Amino acid sequence: MTDMLQVDTHAHIWGESMPFWSKAWKRPDYGYTVETYLETLDASGVGFAVIAAASLFGTYNDYVIRALREHKRLRGTVIVDPDIGMYELEAMRRDGVVGIRLQLFHTDLPDFSADGYTRLFYRLRDLDMHVHVNIEPFRLAPVLDALRPSGVKIVIDHFGWPDPEKGLECPGFLAAVAAGQDGAAWIKLSGGFRRPDQNIPRMFAQAYVERLGAERLFWGSDAPFVGAEGTVTHKETLDQLSYWLPDPEIRAAIHRNAYDFYFG
Repeated sequence: MTDMLQVDTHAHIWGESMPFWSKAWKRPDYGYTVETYLETLDASGVGFAVIAAASLFGTYNDYVIRALREHKRLRGTVIVDPDIGMYELEAMRRDGVVGIRLQLFHTDLPDFSADGYTRLFYRLRDLDMHVHVNIEPFRLAPVLDALRPSGVKIVIDHFGWPDPEKGLECPGFLAAVAAGQDGAAWIKLSGGFRRPDQNIPRMFAQAYVERLGAERLFWGSDAPFVGAEGTVTHKETLDQLSYWLPDPEIRAAIHRNAYDFYFG
């Protein structure tokens, strides 16, 4: 355990029996319940967490919303249809939902200029909610451009998935930095365990700090590590953050940022 404020801004939970989305990229044969996750947080000394909507279940947000209602140390994002109404979003906000997730990997981009999406982004802005984006690095910039006119807050998943072969010239990294510098976006240092060479996420984490400071950064474990089960533990992802950013003051600032953003 630790007395330091720590916030895991990216994890997934689900029950033993839930309907998979028809296009789910993975169909785990196990449950990862909120009770199991909270035990994991306690063992790692992490006080607060944000549940990221799992694309595996599409717009079936029921389990996550019930967990948020019951456990005030949690917040979450959901996946919604663009025509969702203001009243439903308001109710979700009261239950602890802080944003929606756009899971755009390997999909055709929607027309974000369509009326439904325009209304959705402005409603999220008005409710002080955010849009949580997961997409390949070479397609990140146009999505950010589509979100900017509404003024909605943006959170970029998994470092922006920068291409290590392109290094700090990767378009996804540069787009994320630009969005952070103009105040539109925050970046999650999450999913780094998926890189066999930890010097790659370390390089990008330090570059984000150099270009943005710690103020625009969060940390997330990505528990329960779907597709990489058994290769890493929750505690090890915290240790990886310490390797990427050895300065404890920077790490403390990142956790404070997350608490202020999601719980403040």
